[in-house]
Amino acid sequence: MSDSSRYSVLFEPVKIGAVTAPNRFYQVPHCNGMGHVRPRGEAANRGMKAAGGWGVVATQETEIHPTSDVSPFAENRLWDAADIPALRLMTDAVHEHGSLAAIELVHNGNHAQNLLSRAPILAPSDMSVDYPIPKQARAMDKTDIRNLRRWHREAALRARDAGFDIIYVYAGHNMTIAQHFMLPHMNQRTDEYGGSLENRVRLTRELLEETHEAVGDTCGVAFRFAVDEMLGADGMQAQEEGRAVVEMLAELPDLWDVNVCEWANDSVTTRFQPEDGYQNEYISFVKSLTTKPVVGVGRLGNPDLMVSMIGKGIVDMIGAARPSIADPFLPNKIREGRIEDIRECIGCNICVSADSLAVSIRCTQNPTQGEEWRRGWHPEVIAPKASDAEALVVGAGPAGLECAMQLARRGYEVTLAEAGVEPGGRVARESRLPGLGAWARVVDYRMHDLSQRANARLFMESALDAEQVGELGIPHVFLATGAHWRADGIGRSTLRRPPVLDGSVPVFTPDDLMAGRLPEAGPVLIYDDDHGYMAGVLAEQLAQAGLEVIFATPESIVSHFTTLTLEQHRVQARLIELGVDIRCNHVLRGVQSGQAHLACSYSDRVSPVECAAAVLVTERRRETALYDALKDSGLATLELIGDAAMPALIADAVYSGHMAARNFERDPAEVDADWFRREIPSLTVEGGRS
Repeated sequence: MSDSSRYSVLFEPVKIGAVTAPNRFYQVPHCNGMGHVRPRGEAANRGMKAAGGWGVVATQETEIHPTSDVSPFAENRLWDAADIPALRLMTDAVHEHGSLAAIELVHNGNHAQNLLSRAPILAPSDMSVDYPIPKQARAMDKTDIRNLRRWHREAALRARDAGFDIIYVYAGHNMTIAQHFMLPHMNQRTDEYGGSLENRVRLTRELLEETHEAVGDTCGVAFRFAVDEMLGADGMQAQEEGRAVVEMLAELPDLWDVNVCEWANDSVTTRFQPEDGYQNEYISFVKSLTTKPVVGVGRLGNPDLMVSMIGKGIVDMIGAARPSIADPFLPNKIREGRIEDIRECIGCNICVSADSLAVSIRCTQNPTQGEEWRRGWHPEVIAPKASDAEALVVGAGPAGLECAMQLARRGYEVTLAEAGVEPGGRVARESRLPGLGAWARVVDYRMHDLSQRANARLFMESALDAEQVGELGIPHVFLATGAHWRADGIGRSTLRRPPVLDGSVPVFTPDDLMAGRLPEAGPVLIYDDDHGYMAGVLAEQLAQAGLEVIFATPESIVSHFTTLTLEQHRVQARLIELGVDIRCNHVLRGVQSGQAHLACSYSDRVSPVECAAAVLVTERRRETALYDALKDSGLATLELIGDAAMPALIADAVYSGHMAARNFERDPAEVDADWFRREIPSLTVEGGRS
């Protein structure tokens, strides 16, 4: 059976109320850090998904009123008619490619802080807000509820006028007031909106009915619902109240968009959930209870799994957020039988971290993500070569592979030299650590692409010095020589007072452990001053090897950065389960006389800790020896990329290599002047006043 016939079911149209999707590919609502703050970027980002074949493309959550202000996060807004033109940019961009545009209307209840609007925060009952700040939400009275219903209806009408084809009612992720009313621990009411499940679902029923009444003759009405809170008996469960809600509302929406919550469960990383389609066991019952189409998610990137899910009657449409970010052209590649060309999501949640930081989305696999408008980057298209110049890329890590691949795509003759025995650099090494196996997809995708190109040559075990580079006679050189972890314990917390290491116990770095050089005995102290994923993964590796592990960090939690990727709670829980001795709020003063000396971050009181080895996860040193040796060699191009230019995330290394390839043979003044376009608000208001 050909790929086109095997996957033909994925390209069948699906009727959603008053509208029809051209295929079964559905980019579900997801944040992208743009929203009302960067509407042109938002439009270009969503439009690229439509160009790539997604039949439905949705916004992120869209605030309907100032009492649902989630500032500083850059979501969408539809507070009043003034927001319509910005959203019209998005619907026009999606419609240009024949796709449907969906909008996820939301009132966030106590998940809104209202920091900008300073409006009162609303909730089913009096309660604290969903953030560690000293503010509380007030219980909504009947007038508040009537107002909320009116705000939602008016927003639905504005959404229709902005060109949206599908309008959402949203009760998921523990972030929305419709869901808050459903949950008994948040809804302590004694009126018709509280008590029984039927009463707690009343508001959602009203929102669905009134949205249908307002726009149902021209738009589809979707319901996004979290069927399971993943809390067992302490929360809503799919086969109990979750199922009952679906039974109550079965035919009201035109489409069911079902998932689990919270967001950390809906978008769990591959480190803690390696299986694609992992939500199927929770959502599989929904389709049996409704005649309306069902869309589900679960990091769905494998077309065979997609076809299986449809064949088994689990879903009617294939929902995706992260896979659509990693490869906006995934549907078109499936339709064209180019399965091997799909840029698979690795489930690292770097995309999520951008939204948490209120900046434009980025992706480890797809460096063009978020750059569609401001740089004009396309994930599948790059400018052809400007000359017959030949390029040399030294280092086949993430930056080097991306740079070489994109230069080859442009048509340049490319030589890629790697000193090691395998391609991938840090990605190859890190992907062998516990839970990070999916990260090898970064290497696999690029190696597959390069292997198809006659103008790209890869040489392994080819460590080059300056003389050898000169002998090659290639005038344009990109150095992706990487970085190595420091062994002296110097990092952000120890820069002023470097720790004293007297050599009484062996000191290891992450590079040592990834190379297979592990401590022979414990206790092993891991000192984390990097605060990313690395120290936590190494602690897990050592604990699984049977060693006693002590984890020390200046931060108040382990692996602090991973809060942005929605996995910190799992990281810390995993280490606790493995028996790791966690010492937060401690700075390393030294490793002397067989002891680690840890100072309290607040009192500076020093505590000795017995250890047989220490693993220092602090900073990395850039590998620039070859660059320094070549600086005066007269090369036409000599550029550091990736970790050799700036040690950072794998996503940053890929981005660096990509940008270097894009900018090759461009005028430096033009590159500098065209850093990227900014979205600057107009200072002219209605009536012409400034």
